[in-house]
Amino acid sequence: MRRLFPVTDQTPARALGGGAEGAEVRGATGAAGAHAPGDSARNAGVHAPGGSAGHAGAGAPVDREWSLAELAVAYAYPEPEAGAPRSWLRANMVSTLDGAAQHEGRSQPISSAADMRIFGTLRALADVIVVGAETVRQEGYRPARARAEFAQAREAAGQGPAPAVAVVTAGLELDFSLPLFTSPLVPTVILTGAAAAPDRVAAAEKAGARVVVAGDGMGVDPARAVRALAGLGHTRQLTEGGPRLLGQLVAAGVLDELCLTLSPMLTAGDAQRIAGGPSVAVPRRFELVSLLEEDGYLFSRYRRS
Repeated sequence: MRRLFPVTDQTPARALGGGAEGAEVRGATGAAGAHAPGDSARNAGVHAPGGSAGHAGAGAPVDREWSLAELAVAYAYPEPEAGAPRSWLRANMVSTLDGAAQHEGRSQPISSAADMRIFGTLRALADVIVVGAETVRQEGYRPARARAEFAQAREAAGQGPAPAVAVVTAGLELDFSLPLFTSPLVPTVILTGAAAAPDRVAAAEKAGARVVVAGDGMGVDPARAVRALAGLGHTRQLTEGGPRLLGQLVAAGVLDELCLTLSPMLTAGDAQRIAGGPSVAVPRRFELVSLLEEDGYLFSRYRRS
Protein backbone atom coordinates (compact mmCIF):
# COMPACT_ATOMS: atom_id res chain seq x y z
CA MET A 1 0.00 0.00 0.00
CA ARG A 2 1.24 3.51 -0.74
CA ARG A 3 0.12 6.92 0.35
CA LEU A 4 -0.81 9.25 -2.47
CA PHE A 5 -1.89 12.14 -0.24
CA PRO A 6 -0.52 13.73 1.81
CA VAL A 7 2.92 13.00 0.39
CA THR A 8 5.32 12.23 3.25
CA ASP A 9 8.32 10.98 1.28
CA GLN A 10 8.88 11.77 -2.38
CA THR A 11 11.47 10.01 -4.50
CA PRO A 12 13.43 11.87 -7.17
CA ALA A 13 11.67 12.06 -10.50
CA ARG A 14 12.59 9.17 -12.78
CA ALA A 15 12.06 9.47 -16.52
CA LEU A 16 10.24 6.53 -18.05
CA GLY A 17 10.87 6.46 -21.76
CA GLY A 18 12.68 9.77 -21.55
CA GLY A 19 9.77 11.83 -20.22
CA ALA A 20 8.99 13.50 -16.90
CA GLU A 21 5.71 11.62 -16.63
CA GLY A 22 7.41 8.73 -14.81
CA ALA A 23 7.94 10.63 -11.55
CA GLU A 24 7.15 8.38 -8.59
CA VAL A 25 5.51 9.48 -5.38
CA ARG A 26 5.45 7.13 -2.44
CA GLY A 27 5.52 7.28 1.33
CA ALA A 28 4.14 6.19 4.66
CA THR A 29 0.64 4.85 4.64
CA GLY A 30 -2.28 3.27 6.37
CA ALA A 31 -6.01 3.55 5.92
CA ALA A 32 -9.23 2.30 4.42
CA GLY A 33 -12.98 1.72 4.77
CA ALA A 34 -14.71 -1.65 4.77
CA HIS A 35 -18.00 -3.27 4.81
CA ALA A 36 -18.78 -6.71 6.04
CA PRO A 37 -20.51 -7.83 9.22
CA GLY A 38 -17.63 -9.89 10.62
CA ASP A 39 -14.50 -8.00 11.69
CA SER A 40 -11.94 -10.59 10.67
CA ALA A 41 -8.88 -8.85 9.20
CA ARG A 42 -6.92 -10.16 6.26
CA ASN A 43 -3.28 -9.38 5.55
CA ALA A 44 -2.25 -6.32 3.58
CA GLY A 45 1.29 -5.16 2.79
CA VAL A 46 1.96 -1.48 3.49
CA HIS A 47 4.90 0.89 3.81
CA ALA A 48 6.20 1.76 7.24
CA PRO A 49 4.25 4.66 8.77
CA GLY A 50 5.75 7.93 9.80
CA GLY A 51 8.96 7.61 7.82
CA SER A 52 10.66 6.55 4.63
CA ALA A 53 10.12 3.14 3.17
CA GLY A 54 13.19 1.01 2.64
CA HIS A 55 14.71 0.36 -0.76
CA ALA A 56 15.33 -2.90 -2.56
CA GLY A 57 17.55 -1.22 -5.13
CA ALA A 58 16.93 1.46 -7.78
CA GLY A 59 14.35 3.24 -5.60
CA ALA A 60 11.96 0.29 -5.31
CA PRO A 61 10.04 0.54 -1.99
CA VAL A 62 10.03 -2.43 0.38
CA ASP A 63 6.52 -3.08 1.61
CA ARG A 64 5.63 -4.56 4.96
CA GLU A 65 2.42 -5.16 6.79
CA TRP A 66 1.40 -2.46 9.22
CA SER A 67 0.76 -3.62 12.76
CA LEU A 68 -2.72 -3.10 14.13
CA ALA A 69 -1.28 -0.62 16.63
CA GLU A 70 0.11 1.49 13.77
CA LEU A 71 -3.24 1.40 11.99
CA ALA A 72 -4.96 2.46 15.20
CA VAL A 73 -2.67 5.49 15.46
CA ALA A 74 -3.32 6.40 11.83
CA TYR A 75 -7.08 6.26 12.36
CA ALA A 76 -7.35 7.67 15.86
CA TYR A 77 -10.43 9.78 16.53
CA PRO A 78 -9.76 13.50 17.00
CA GLU A 79 -9.04 14.54 20.57
CA PRO A 80 -12.04 16.37 22.04
CA GLU A 81 -11.61 20.04 22.73
CA ALA A 82 -11.70 21.44 26.26
CA GLY A 83 -15.08 21.22 27.89
CA ALA A 84 -17.82 18.70 27.27
CA PRO A 85 -16.74 15.78 25.04
CA ARG A 86 -18.03 16.05 21.48
CA SER A 87 -19.24 13.13 19.43
CA TRP A 88 -17.47 12.33 16.14
CA LEU A 89 -19.44 10.38 13.55
CA ARG A 90 -17.37 8.53 10.95
CA ALA A 91 -18.84 6.60 8.02
CA ASN A 92 -17.09 3.65 6.39
CA MET A 93 -18.29 2.66 2.91
CA VAL A 94 -17.17 1.07 -0.36
CA SER A 95 -18.11 1.89 -3.94
CA THR A 96 -17.27 0.53 -7.39
CA LEU A 97 -16.02 2.75 -10.20
CA ASP A 98 -19.57 3.02 -11.52
CA GLY A 99 -21.05 3.95 -8.16
CA ALA A 100 -22.41 0.64 -6.83
CA ALA A 101 -22.28 0.22 -3.06
CA GLN A 102 -23.22 -3.46 -3.26
CA HIS A 103 -23.21 -6.47 -5.56
CA GLU A 104 -26.18 -8.79 -5.29
CA GLY A 105 -27.22 -6.99 -2.11
CA ARG A 106 -23.90 -7.28 -0.25
CA SER A 107 -20.76 -5.18 -0.02
CA GLN A 108 -18.26 -8.00 0.50
CA PRO A 109 -17.88 -8.90 -3.22
CA ILE A 110 -16.51 -5.44 -4.02
CA SER A 111 -14.20 -5.25 -1.01
CA SER A 112 -10.57 -6.39 -0.68
CA ALA A 113 -8.11 -7.81 1.84
CA ALA A 114 -6.72 -4.38 2.73
CA ASP A 115 -10.24 -3.00 2.96
CA MET A 116 -11.22 -5.72 5.41
CA ARG A 117 -8.09 -5.30 7.50
CA ILE A 118 -8.87 -1.66 8.12
CA PHE A 119 -12.51 -2.51 8.73
CA GLY A 120 -11.58 -4.37 11.89
CA THR A 121 -9.36 -1.52 13.06
CA LEU A 122 -12.06 1.10 12.57
CA ARG A 123 -14.47 -1.04 14.57
CA ALA A 124 -11.93 -1.52 17.35
CA LEU A 125 -11.51 2.25 17.69
CA ALA A 126 -15.23 2.97 17.98
CA ASP A 127 -17.52 3.15 21.00
CA VAL A 128 -20.54 2.27 18.88
CA ILE A 129 -21.32 0.99 15.38
CA VAL A 130 -24.47 2.59 13.96
CA VAL A 131 -26.27 0.58 11.30
CA GLY A 132 -29.65 0.49 9.58
CA ALA A 133 -32.09 -2.36 10.12
CA GLU A 134 -32.05 -3.41 6.45
CA THR A 135 -28.27 -3.73 6.51
CA VAL A 136 -28.51 -5.83 9.66
CA ARG A 137 -30.84 -8.19 7.83
CA GLN A 138 -28.96 -8.33 4.52
CA GLU A 139 -25.43 -8.55 5.88
CA GLY A 140 -26.24 -10.89 8.76
CA TYR A 141 -24.80 -8.67 11.47
CA ARG A 142 -23.37 -10.27 14.58
CA PRO A 143 -22.13 -8.61 17.78
CA ALA A 144 -18.75 -6.92 17.60
CA ARG A 145 -16.15 -9.11 19.24
CA ALA A 146 -13.39 -8.25 21.66
CA ARG A 147 -9.92 -8.36 20.14
CA ALA A 148 -6.91 -8.98 22.32
CA GLU A 149 -4.74 -6.72 20.15
CA PHE A 150 -6.84 -3.70 21.13
CA ALA A 151 -7.76 -4.63 24.70
CA GLN A 152 -5.12 -2.49 26.42
CA ALA A 153 -5.77 0.56 24.24
CA ARG A 154 -9.52 0.34 24.74
CA GLU A 155 -9.11 0.04 28.50
CA ALA A 156 -6.79 3.06 28.56
CA ALA A 157 -9.36 5.05 26.57
CA GLY A 158 -12.11 4.12 29.02
CA GLN A 159 -13.87 1.90 26.50
CA GLY A 160 -15.52 -1.45 27.01
CA PRO A 161 -14.12 -4.67 25.55
CA ALA A 162 -15.96 -4.17 22.26
CA PRO A 163 -18.09 -1.51 20.60
CA ALA A 164 -21.84 -1.63 20.99
CA VAL A 165 -24.01 -2.00 17.89
CA ALA A 166 -26.83 0.54 17.53
CA VAL A 167 -29.59 -0.41 15.09
CA VAL A 168 -31.65 2.41 13.58
CA THR A 169 -35.18 1.16 12.96
CA ALA A 170 -38.69 2.57 12.80
CA GLY A 171 -40.67 -0.66 12.78
CA LEU A 172 -38.31 -2.90 14.83
CA GLU A 173 -38.86 -5.70 12.31
CA LEU A 174 -35.85 -7.63 13.52
CA ASP A 175 -35.19 -11.19 14.62
CA PHE A 176 -34.49 -10.76 18.32
CA SER A 177 -33.43 -14.40 18.69
CA LEU A 178 -30.18 -13.67 16.80
CA PRO A 179 -26.82 -13.37 18.63
CA LEU A 180 -26.75 -9.63 17.94
CA PHE A 181 -29.45 -9.32 20.58
CA THR A 182 -29.07 -12.40 22.77
CA SER A 183 -25.31 -12.63 23.30
CA PRO A 184 -23.40 -9.39 22.67
CA LEU A 185 -20.51 -8.39 24.93
CA VAL A 186 -22.14 -4.97 25.15
CA PRO A 187 -25.95 -4.71 24.99
CA THR A 188 -27.21 -3.81 21.51
CA VAL A 189 -28.94 -0.44 21.27
CA ILE A 190 -32.18 0.05 19.35
CA LEU A 191 -32.72 3.61 18.10
CA THR A 192 -36.35 4.18 17.22
CA GLY A 193 -39.18 6.71 17.33
CA ALA A 194 -41.70 7.44 20.06
CA ALA A 195 -44.48 5.93 17.94
CA ALA A 196 -42.82 2.50 17.65
CA ALA A 197 -45.15 -0.45 18.30
CA PRO A 198 -45.14 -1.24 22.03
CA ASP A 199 -45.10 -4.99 21.46
CA ARG A 200 -41.96 -4.73 19.31
CA VAL A 201 -40.29 -2.50 21.89
CA ALA A 202 -41.16 -5.07 24.58
CA ALA A 203 -39.73 -7.89 22.44
CA ALA A 204 -36.49 -6.00 21.96
CA GLU A 205 -36.12 -5.28 25.65
CA LYS A 206 -36.96 -8.87 26.55
CA ALA A 207 -34.11 -10.00 24.27
CA GLY A 208 -31.70 -7.75 26.18
CA ALA A 209 -31.52 -4.77 23.83
CA ARG A 210 -31.53 -1.21 25.12
CA VAL A 211 -34.28 0.78 23.40
CA VAL A 212 -33.60 4.50 22.99
CA VAL A 213 -36.22 6.89 21.64
CA ALA A 214 -34.62 9.29 19.17
CA GLY A 215 -37.61 10.67 17.28
CA ASP A 216 -41.09 12.01 17.93
CA GLY A 217 -42.92 9.88 15.36
CA MET A 218 -42.20 6.54 13.74
CA GLY A 219 -38.80 7.51 12.41
CA VAL A 220 -35.46 8.45 13.96
CA ASP A 221 -34.08 11.97 13.91
CA PRO A 222 -30.36 11.65 13.02
CA ALA A 223 -29.18 14.59 15.12
CA ARG A 224 -31.14 13.34 18.09
CA ALA A 225 -29.72 9.84 17.62
CA VAL A 226 -26.15 11.16 17.63
CA ARG A 227 -26.85 13.11 20.83
CA ALA A 228 -28.54 10.13 22.46
CA LEU A 229 -25.57 7.85 21.77
CA ALA A 230 -23.18 10.49 23.11
CA GLY A 231 -25.35 10.65 26.21
CA LEU A 232 -24.70 6.94 26.72
CA GLY A 233 -20.95 7.64 26.55
CA HIS A 234 -20.62 6.62 22.89
CA THR A 235 -18.83 9.65 21.46
CA ARG A 236 -16.59 7.76 19.01
CA GLN A 237 -19.24 6.77 16.51
CA LEU A 238 -18.89 4.67 13.36
CA THR A 239 -21.62 4.00 10.81
CA GLU A 240 -21.41 1.24 8.21
CA GLY A 241 -24.62 2.24 6.46
CA GLY A 242 -26.53 1.15 4.62
CA PRO A 243 -27.13 3.73 1.90
CA ARG A 244 -30.50 4.85 3.21
CA LEU A 245 -29.16 5.53 6.70
CA LEU A 246 -26.05 7.28 5.38
CA GLY A 247 -28.25 9.47 3.19
CA GLN A 248 -30.25 10.50 6.24
CA LEU A 249 -27.11 11.34 8.19
CA VAL A 250 -25.75 13.41 5.30
CA ALA A 251 -29.02 15.28 4.86
CA ALA A 252 -29.12 16.06 8.58
CA GLY A 253 -25.58 17.45 8.50
CA VAL A 254 -24.30 15.23 11.32
CA LEU A 255 -21.59 13.30 9.44
CA ASP A 256 -18.07 14.40 10.40
CA GLU A 257 -15.92 12.03 8.33
CA LEU A 258 -16.23 9.61 5.40
CA CYS A 259 -13.81 6.74 4.85
CA LEU A 260 -14.54 5.67 1.29
CA THR A 261 -12.96 2.77 -0.55
CA LEU A 262 -13.08 3.06 -4.34
CA SER A 263 -13.07 -0.46 -5.72
CA PRO A 264 -11.51 -0.94 -9.20
CA MET A 265 -14.58 -2.82 -10.43
CA LEU A 266 -17.51 -2.20 -12.75
CA THR A 267 -20.80 -3.90 -11.95
CA ALA A 268 -23.52 -2.04 -13.92
CA GLY A 269 -26.99 -3.06 -12.78
CA ASP A 270 -29.18 -1.06 -10.43
CA ALA A 271 -27.27 -1.35 -7.13
CA GLN A 272 -27.62 1.47 -4.61
CA ARG A 273 -25.08 4.25 -4.22
CA ILE A 274 -23.37 4.65 -0.84
CA ALA A 275 -26.00 7.25 0.15
CA GLY A 276 -29.64 7.37 -0.87
CA GLY A 277 -32.77 9.33 -0.15
CA PRO A 278 -33.66 12.96 -0.87
CA SER A 279 -30.86 15.24 -2.03
CA VAL A 280 -29.63 18.13 0.12
CA ALA A 281 -30.44 21.70 -0.88
CA VAL A 282 -26.75 22.61 -1.10
CA PRO A 283 -24.06 19.93 -1.64
CA ARG A 284 -21.97 19.25 1.46
CA ARG A 285 -18.28 20.05 1.02
CA PHE A 286 -15.71 17.72 2.62
CA GLU A 287 -11.91 18.01 2.68
CA LEU A 288 -9.56 15.23 1.56
CA VAL A 289 -7.20 14.35 4.41
CA SER A 290 -5.72 11.05 3.22
CA LEU A 291 -5.56 8.99 0.03
CA LEU A 292 -3.98 5.54 -0.16
CA GLU A 293 -3.70 2.91 -2.86
CA GLU A 294 -3.19 -0.84 -3.03
CA ASP A 295 -3.86 -3.22 -5.92
CA GLY A 296 -5.89 -0.56 -7.69
CA TYR A 297 -8.10 0.17 -4.67
CA LEU A 298 -8.15 3.76 -3.44
CA PHE A 299 -8.72 4.36 0.26
CA SER A 300 -9.77 7.92 0.96
CA ARG A 301 -10.64 9.84 4.09
CA TYR A 302 -12.69 13.01 3.89
CA ARG A 303 -13.60 15.30 6.77
CA ARG A 304 -16.14 18.05 7.06
CA SER A 305 -14.66 21.32 5.78
